[in-house]
Amino acid sequence: MLDEKLEELLQDMSIEEKVGQLVQLDGSYFEEDALITGNMAKNGEGRNFPIFLAGSTLGLSGAKDLKKIQKDQMERHPHHIPMLFMLDVIHGYRTVFPCPLGQGASFQPKLVKECAEVAAREAAVSGIHVVFSPMADLVRDARWGRVMESTGEDSYLNGIMAKAMVKGYQGKNPGDKMKVGACVKHFAGYGAPVAGREYYNVELSEYTMREYYLPAYKKAVEAGCEMVMSAFHTWNGIPCSGNRWLLEDILRKEMNFKGVLISDWGAVSEMTAHGFCENNKVAARTAIEAGLDIDMCANAYAEYLVDLIKNGEVEIKLLDHAVMRVLRLKNRLGLFENPYKDADSEGEMRVILCDEHRDKAREAVRKSMVLLKNEEVHNEKALPLKNEKIAFIGPYVKNEDMDSSWAVNGDPRDQISIQDAALERWSEGEVFFARGCTLLDNKTTGAKYFYEENDEYFETKNQSLLEEAMETAKKADTVVLCLGEHRLQSGEASSRAQIKLPKIQLNLLNNIAWTGIKIITLIFSGRPLELEEVLKYSNAVFMVWMPGTEGGHGIMDVLVGDHNPSGKLPMSIPYNGGQLPISYDQYSTGRPRMGLQKGEYTTGYLDVPNEPLFSFGYGLSYTDFEISKPYISSVYMRQNESIKVSAKVKNTGDRQGTETLQLYIQDMTASRVRPLRQLKGFCQVELKPGEEKEVLFDITEEMLSFHRADGTYGSEAGLFKVWINNSSNVGEGVIFELKEGKNGNVQRREYA
Repeated sequence: MLDEKLEELLQDMSIEEKVGQLVQLDGSYFEEDALITGNMAKNGEGRNFPIFLAGSTLGLSGAKDLKKIQKDQMERHPHHIPMLFMLDVIHGYRTVFPCPLGQGASFQPKLVKECAEVAAREAAVSGIHVVFSPMADLVRDARWGRVMESTGEDSYLNGIMAKAMVKGYQGKNPGDKMKVGACVKHFAGYGAPVAGREYYNVELSEYTMREYYLPAYKKAVEAGCEMVMSAFHTWNGIPCSGNRWLLEDILRKEMNFKGVLISDWGAVSEMTAHGFCENNKVAARTAIEAGLDIDMCANAYAEYLVDLIKNGEVEIKLLDHAVMRVLRLKNRLGLFENPYKDADSEGEMRVILCDEHRDKAREAVRKSMVLLKNEEVHNEKALPLKNEKIAFIGPYVKNEDMDSSWAVNGDPRDQISIQDAALERWSEGEVFFARGCTLLDNKTTGAKYFYEENDEYFETKNQSLLEEAMETAKKADTVVLCLGEHRLQSGEASSRAQIKLPKIQLNLLNNIAWTGIKIITLIFSGRPLELEEVLKYSNAVFMVWMPGTEGGHGIMDVLVGDHNPSGKLPMSIPYNGGQLPISYDQYSTGRPRMGLQKGEYTTGYLDVPNEPLFSFGYGLSYTDFEISKPYISSVYMRQNESIKVSAKVKNTGDRQGTETLQLYIQDMTASRVRPLRQLKGFCQVELKPGEEKEVLFDITEEMLSFHRADGTYGSEAGLFKVWINNSSNVGEGVIFELKEGKNGNVQRREYA
């Protein structure tokens, strides 16, 4: 439909119809079994709103049902305007991929894009138009539950991955066959709540927000995302869903976002609970004046916006602008010509969980796994597994759900467990299985959210499970321990003050360790965890995240050595939660610690190092790599020029493997104190034993730019240090000088 026709439609709509386009009702208005992912509106608010006027809904899926709902809605709507169907498709629809944090560990944007393409196909054929993904929030505090939905702690990596996901979901046009609109969330800074507490206030300076937290959202906007979701929290004392400066000045004007702005679930009415708005009527006015288009399930718009317009308390042009943005999205999706888009009941059976999709999920599991430790046992590495008798022990061996809390359409019955995958490779008598312990018990903090059994049940049950595990271990040469969080211990509203494995699982580890048997430990998790005890008693340790549908197959592929691990940490693993928040790109101080010395007054802790246990970018392989000192094409760089930096990487081991080379840069002298290093590029190199290759990066002036002390953005003349390594523990670097900065107000210095 041409834009002129949309304008004609808009002008012919009543105020009630217009407001309806901005109202998103949860699926329970249309279907009793709808998925509910937030608190329902209280006291029946919004239930009197004419349902047939609603512009969108969420939490429903399935081609047959959605086509019927769409048909009924359009028949009743005065202008027969189709609805938008939206859903939380976070890391797969029915074929579930590793959680986004795991996908970030792949350092492969192409793979992440392909995973999003699969999710788009399955969602689209099931009748979905818009998915609430990617989450571009920068996260540096593992206590926050939604860590699993992010791709980690680095602004550059997050931006690359957010862009890849948007391109995967939408392709060149979200209206194309088997494509969906992407909704980037949560704008802005949602990943930095104080103390890691969900929905809590965020304390960031404008400089920190601009320099670290906004760039990934900007990358997603530049990739053409159709929708952006505002966040729950307050920033600078103002809830994001009512923050006009954030939504209009930053997002729409500075980032040039032209699409639809939607609130998170209930966030408009929550401005009343924040104490920011007197009541939900004021909240509705505040949100529409801030530029928020769709009110997700708060019903503030449904209850009050018509009267606010008719009484002249809200300008009609604000309503018209918002409605036109929604109509244009529906038009780009092709819904006016085909309101059912790709919904196809027969197609669902062909597309969902097809072999191609499962293969891609299996590949994603392999490439997301991060090997943290692999020590020698009897003069050979603990991994890969040898021709030996193996006992798989732990709560994640067989029946535990390996999807995350945000795999809302995933089904545990579709999953390949560790036991399933092992029995495809070994015969009975070669491998043994035992649960070992319950995943949680009532002595685990927060466990009563998941279980209702009493302490006596757990004590009796776990004693028998432990005895069975000890007998099983005696039959084997190697134990593979499958431990981790409950899938609901990470995700929304799942903040944790203690990020440790459950005590009942650590007890299992300790008992198995007493046998002296070789131990390989797999950690299933949606966040970094404290792992010192695990490392102490394990000969090898893998982070396998929440791996999803093909978890068992992908993990087994790597354990037996069919595929060499290549994953790198997208988020630092702390020694303990007392270090949080933590990230590799920290600042120096006037008293940096050069090693803990008695009587020194330096920055740091008395009981742990300043640095994390495992830093961002870390990850081992079954082979070894040697990386040369970087070579730089020039020690001087001028404005609008670039220089090249290279390094040689050699596979010095006896297996083919893939190494991820990471480019880090430090601005050594600037108008603001700059981080000790920042990731500015990466590439992966596959090498045969003995093979050597050169990797080359271009250093551009944009890589050296930042938000300067005078508030402008650009580069400054000065010295820079550059490294190429396989983690953020950077090794030896080289220095070059930028002779001129860019965009005015340039700081110039003299150097000895």
